[in-house]
Amino acid sequence: MADRPALAAERRTVTGKAVSRLREDGRLPGVVFGHGTDSEPVSIDAHEFEQLRKHAGASTLVDLKVEGGKARPVLISGIQVHPVNRRPLHVDLFAVRMTEELTVEVQLVGTGVPAAVENGGTLVHPTSSVKVRALPANLPDSLTYDLSPLVDFDTTITVADLVVPEGVTIQADPAEVIARVLAPRVEEAVTEAAEGEAAEGAAEGESTEAAAEGESAEG
Repeated sequence: MADRPALAAERRTVTGKAVSRLREDGRLPGVVFGHGTDSEPVSIDAHEFEQLRKHAGASTLVDLKVEGGKARPVLISGIQVHPVNRRPLHVDLFAVRMTEELTVEVQLVGTGVPAAVENGGTLVHPTSSVKVRALPANLPDSLTYDLSPLVDFDTTITVADLVVPEGVTIQADPAEVIARVLAPRVEEAVTEAAEGEAAEGAAEGESTEAAAEGESAEG
């Protein structure tokens, strides 16, 4: 499809520690694999991949061309990154069959501002992604949902409230909470402070009584 992001690759013959030279030359080593196909070592332009990575998620189909060959739809199935600078060190590209359903992780995106937040609450997202199953062409990049139903601190938005495109099935518990608003902690903080002052006052009273008893005994 014309609107898919594209990625160019070259065949790779070097393996093991020798791939460090590829990285020095601005190339990212990777491998293309899929059901019924042999794994194919490749390298891609590191900068080009970084730009693609900003817009492509785990469910985004990418048209991969190896040395100018025919484009193949792939998914970015795994990225190994450097533990310090977080730059990609290796990428796994899964060659899909457009007639076979896949299960992938899809990000959840809430839109709008809940009324409960305007009342001082804190919006939390216990679940930020869900697994969905669909044909590759039907896989959504993300699932968007409306936050406006969160009008108080007792209301929740669950997986059951998500609206998915036709041909897409969510692989998650319908009762799983994906968004809610927590009540402000002001009242709790005031209560804790009052309890602390009461305890401090009681301790001072005990100290005064003890001192008075000591003076009485001396007398």
